[in-house]
Amino acid sequence: MNAEQIRLVRETWKLILPMRAAVAELFYSKLFELEPRLRPLFKSDLERQGEKLIAMLDAAVRGLDHPHVLGPALKDLGQRHVRYGASENDYGTVAVSLLWTLEQSLGAAFTVDARRAWTEAYATIVAMNLHLCG
Repeated sequence: MNAEQIRLVRETWKLILPMRAAVAELFYSKLFELEPRLRPLFKSDLERQGEKLIAMLDAAVRGLDHPHVLGPALKDLGQRHVRYGASENDYGTVAVSLLWTLEQSLGAAFTVDARRAWTEAYATIVAMNLHLCG
């Protein structure tokens, strides 16, 4: 990722944080709509799961220019997801859900450039995760 993409991700993320609970709920609604078989993988309270999602995304956004700091958390997350039954194929559905949620939540602030930056950020995070857990 380049510096401009990181700036765009961080700038739009600041807009998401005040509405984090609604964003998390929107994300999971879309995820389960697209892939209902994933719903049983989330055994805990979805509100708590949403808090975990936002915390992980926050750490990822903060760590975009420091991947060595983000690596251990991603490895742990990836290993847990494998234990829960998630597969590599699920990353695409998560990407669609995340980008859709950002678009719905940010409206006009989710510009073409912001979408590209988030797409690149997600791809970078997934690539790191697959490398660390592979």
